[in-house]
Amino acid sequence: MLWRWTPTQIHTLEDLDAYVRTAQREQAEGTAIPFAIVERATGQAIGSTRLGHLALAHRRVEIGWTWLGRDDQRRAFNTQSKRLLLRYAFEHLGCIRVELRVDRLNGPSRAAIERLGAVEEATLRQHMMLPSGRRVDWVYYSILRDEWVDVEARLKARLARHARG
Repeated sequence: MLWRWTPTQIHTLEDLDAYVRTAQREQAEGTAIPFAIVERATGQAIGSTRLGHLALAHRRVEIGWTWLGRDDQRRAFNTQSKRLLLRYAFEHLGCIRVELRVDRLNGPSRAAIERLGAVEEATLRQHMMLPSGRRVDWVYYSILRDEWVDVEARLKARLARHARG
């Protein structure tokens, strides 16, 4: 189930419309920058991601709200979108810190974040309740500006291997 680990559950077109409206509202408020993930070869939207919890006075932002359609998971789209978001955060917005958070129980997403080179920092226990009533422990990760050159080199290498393979 695509939405198993997310606070926002999308099961209908109305749910998706509300999700997009929320992203647009947060963008208008200056607290988020939402993006569509588009497959260049087809021009088709295949997912979404966002820079959120913008705290530019403190030079930090959170990457998240990322989802891809089932057929596009486990491909290079997520790695490429994270590379572009990190570059934008560090090189355009001037951030010194980028945060990522994930449900403690979401092993695949935790592994993907760790493959980026993010450092696990803390777990916020029982921080949020999902519509199902389950309480979520959020695991926070970060990448600092000083780590960006090495992280970007690692991401470029992964993307090059994927292009060859």
